[in-house]
Amino acid sequence: MPKLKVLVIDDENLIRWSFQKHLNQKGYQVYLAESGEEGLKLFEKHLPEIIFLDNKLPGIQGIEVLEKIRSISDSNFVVFMTAYGTIETAIQAMKLGAFEYITKPFTFDEIDVLLANIQKKIELDHEIQALKRQHPQNYTFNHFIGRSKAVKKILAFAKEIANSQASTVLLLGESGTGKDLLAKIIHGESPRREKPFVVINCSLLPETLLESELFGHEKGAFTDAKQKKKGLFEIADGGTIFLDEIGEINPSTQVKLLQFIENKTFRRVGGTEDIQVDVRIIAATNKNIEQAVQNRSFREDLYYRLKVFQITLPPLRERREDIPLLAEHFIRYFNYQFRKQIKGLTEEAAQILRNYHWPGNVRELRNIIERMVILEKEEYIGLDNLPSELKRKAIISDPQVQCSVDAILEAEIPLPDIEKLIIQTALEKTQYNKSRAAKLLKISRDTLRYKVKKYNL
Repeated sequence: MPKLKVLVIDDENLIRWSFQKHLNQKGYQVYLAESGEEGLKLFEKHLPEIIFLDNKLPGIQGIEVLEKIRSISDSNFVVFMTAYGTIETAIQAMKLGAFEYITKPFTFDEIDVLLANIQKKIELDHEIQALKRQHPQNYTFNHFIGRSKAVKKILAFAKEIANSQASTVLLLGESGTGKDLLAKIIHGESPRREKPFVVINCSLLPETLLESELFGHEKGAFTDAKQKKKGLFEIADGGTIFLDEIGEINPSTQVKLLQFIENKTFRRVGGTEDIQVDVRIIAATNKNIEQAVQNRSFREDLYYRLKVFQITLPPLRERREDIPLLAEHFIRYFNYQFRKQIKGLTEEAAQILRNYHWPGNVRELRNIIERMVILEKEEYIGLDNLPSELKRKAIISDPQVQCSVDAILEAEIPLPDIEKLIIQTALEKTQYNKSRAAKLLKISRDTLRYKVKKYNL
């Protein structure tokens, strides 16, 4: 565990000095403040795990400081100190979220007992979080919303993979298409469901840490390796490890990953012992992985080992028939979250959503529905709460979309774009017969020809 940070807020110089001397010897990182105002600044800057807080301070009092700390975070441990405390003050501090209180004068034996209890609590919290990460909610195929042919085909193939002995799966697709959700489903529907599901985003860790996170390290393997650490492959033994953004891993880690896939064994960083585990690897990327292979930024042999079972998730614009289902699902979800009772979308709003390009895919749709549910005050979500940019792009990109004049004005579409949209619609209605389109638009054929050339239609 890294050094715990301790903040001492007390106006007595001797107490601050004593805390610093004692806690430094115990391996803590110590910050000192002589007033509540200074203490709050240090708290916001360093977010210490443990705070020793005196009640009587110059300026704002300890109780007020405790209230402000709790308004910022409730995940740290505040020990309330008072020389003048009554039982009422102590009770008030505990109600505000103090972990414990002590009265002055105290001994550092008492402080050590308190710190030992806090450290055990922190370690227990970390273990609980690790278990939650390893045993998430079991996801089923019902969690993947969609009735389009593309989705049905993907889920059928994913079901076969889940129940197979496949050791590697590669998920491809744009950001926001649901690769992480499908990985959870494949694990949740597999015989491995009772074992850990471990996730690591390969793009978030520096090269120097990624190998250690995946494979672990021995004590003394590098400067900060104070003790032996299990890697995520060991933690995931019997279950699944999801390597998100696999295209970001460095060449040396690619080699070690390839060796693990081929031999089912690995060595910790700095280790000499071969460790064998049974893990299914699900890797995902939004990169063009074949292009990365051609550019030699991703190993060809690793790519072929990962892609034994490959699924490409389509962007939302290629499964537009699923947009209403997804919208309804997110409306129900955010109704529950925000205690709203939105019944659905108006037809005009639904049509805008169906015709929008969705560069951010399902994730973008989810975020927009969340925004609209929060803002909507009527029973149905209308055009008013749709982002103008979304309305504008949806109307311009598809001339088949049927919108009222109000909808077009709401979208703040420039007049030339509206003219282009109307001309394009007239041409399509007349199967690009310019004479008939000109007649429909009540303009001459020469004028239409000029407009067609102007708008590159």
